[in-house]
Amino acid sequence: MKAEAYPCPLPGGAAASELALVFDRDRAKRVLVAPALFDEATRMRRFTVEVMRRLDGAGLDCFLPDLPGCNESEQDLALVEPEDWRMALEAAARHFGATHVLAIRGGGLLLPPKLPGWHYAPVKGSSLIRTLLRARIIASREAGVDEDAATVMDQGLSLGLDLAGYALSGEMLRQLDQALPPRRADLIPLDQETIGGGALWLRAEPDEDPAQADALAAIVSMALAA
Repeated sequence: MKAEAYPCPLPGGAAASELALVFDRDRAKRVLVAPALFDEATRMRRFTVEVMRRLDGAGLDCFLPDLPGCNESEQDLALVEPEDWRMALEAAARHFGATHVLAIRGGGLLLPPKLPGWHYAPVKGSSLIRTLLRARIIASREAGVDEDAATVMDQGLSLGLDLAGYALSGEMLRQLDQALPPRRADLIPLDQETIGGGALWLRAEPDEDPAQADALAAIVSMALAA
């Protein structure tokens, strides 16, 4: 496992260098991992890496790119839109020669159009926003400030919004609110019941579950071994 840079396109035709966590032994089957988004990415980071370790052990190369404005990225999240994330994933897929994709939660909203693969626990963009809004409303109430979710969202669409520590532009909110998991014959949805156990993205703190990592990795590796 190592970190490796990939060229990420920027608006206007420029490019930035972003990092990806990679397991790369130059093997034929190469899986791009589209990460969960926002606080779910933090809660599921260890789980995602553990799935990748298992894929590596099963003979598959895999790549987990940082998205612009996230993790080690130097880009300003407040200037990023979902289309920028989609272009980043497409650039990472091209750079690493991905043959398949494994999307986790909101990562499936950003997928390159031609990679076959799996989408674990699909979620609507509007659901992600509602979760972030709910966290903000709770934090505001604890601070003695009474906010209404609909009013906050309306203001955010015009002026941008800080949600759970994420500075999001109005355009980011607008596009995400309309984003739906793709329905494609070559993209297999996997629900939590198929994986087993409780949903890690609902836990209060980052966590992992070896049995869930085993299950998800097994689905991917067995399919690609066929």
